[in-house]
Amino acid sequence: MAGALEGIRVIDFGRFIAAPYCGMLFADMGADVIRVERREGGEDRFVAPIAESGEGGLFINLNRNKRGITLDPANPAADEITRRLIASADIVIVNLPIDVMRKLRLDYESLCVIKPDIILVMASAFGPDGPYANRVGFDSVAQAMSGAVSLTGFPGAPVRALVSYADYGTALHAAFGAMVALYERQRSGRGQLIDVSLLATGVTFMIPLLAERAITGIKREQQGNTAYHVAPSDIYQAQDGWVLVQTIGNAMFRRWTRLVEREDLLDDPRCRDDITRGNHSQIINDVMKAWCAVRTRDQAIAELETARLPCAPVYDLDEVLNDPQVNARNLIATLDYPGSSKPLPVSPTPVRLSATPGALRHRAPLLSEHTDEVLRELGFNADDIAAFRRAEAI
Repeated sequence: MAGALEGIRVIDFGRFIAAPYCGMLFADMGADVIRVERREGGEDRFVAPIAESGEGGLFINLNRNKRGITLDPANPAADEITRRLIASADIVIVNLPIDVMRKLRLDYESLCVIKPDIILVMASAFGPDGPYANRVGFDSVAQAMSGAVSLTGFPGAPVRALVSYADYGTALHAAFGAMVALYERQRSGRGQLIDVSLLATGVTFMIPLLAERAITGIKREQQGNTAYHVAPSDIYQAQDGWVLVQTIGNAMFRRWTRLVEREDLLDDPRCRDDITRGNHSQIINDVMKAWCAVRTRDQAIAELETARLPCAPVYDLDEVLNDPQVNARNLIATLDYPGSSKPLPVSPTPVRLSATPGALRHRAPLLSEHTDEVLRELGFNADDIAAFRRAEAI
């Protein structure tokens, strides 16, 4: 089945997570996505290797369904290749500081000279203007500067989130922006610049707590897994593991009091509503801890589910891989990869469309695997390609 975005070409100059994940979403939906790497391979190709050839799980997952070429856009010998690539594209994805983009002539103004209706997705750490425009940064930088790290963990040292949510969130913003731009271009014929940044994503995700601080003056501090605004909402120890429980609203709290046989708390003024319960969470947590302490993890989950209370076992990685819901919905698939002794786990397209679903069509490319193929499509012959190699443009 042809993908919904068949006929759309994306040139992915990205690296690491934000830009490649955006490109992956387009590739899963059928777009022709060409991943451009430096001649020796991108920095992200070999992070956390799992294949015998050295490729890591990050690269293998985020670059499936793409074709891969090598190119040095800083080399003048590569200028014509870059020009033809841009001319053939609908969307270009770049995640570089703005000064580097301009130096490589990958900024929006330079691309418009080649193709006036181009859509450029520009992902950066801080955005293309302001005092930090030329700084570099990773996901953890955005986490730190959004305020999230200062409030994560138990009292003591700041803690960053293990999952790179600022990167993945920025990629989702980027993909959404590019799709809006494609839709608008159908009506107007105009391309445009899509500006997304890790810091903007981090601040956006933190805005409820930032707003609370700005308006009420409340200064939140680290308190581990305990929620600020509701209770019970924490992670509790059972006899053989840990259980996450989260309740929001009076209806859920009422069901919780029945479950733990503490309906007297309904008349306690410290448990009047969510914010009051959050402010007095220790009272409620003591009850919940005692309730979990005399149950196994599975027993606690079963009773909480019967009471229709949001809960979850705290899994280790093996339990995730073997979870029946994960497997029933095929949330983890596998792809063969050269140099690997067994198929490698990847996540299928996380957005499921009923009529035009995404698909895992082929593995991530080997280094420079499709360079000759793509250059031939752009009109270069064998002698041209050989000359580019001698000039170290590819």
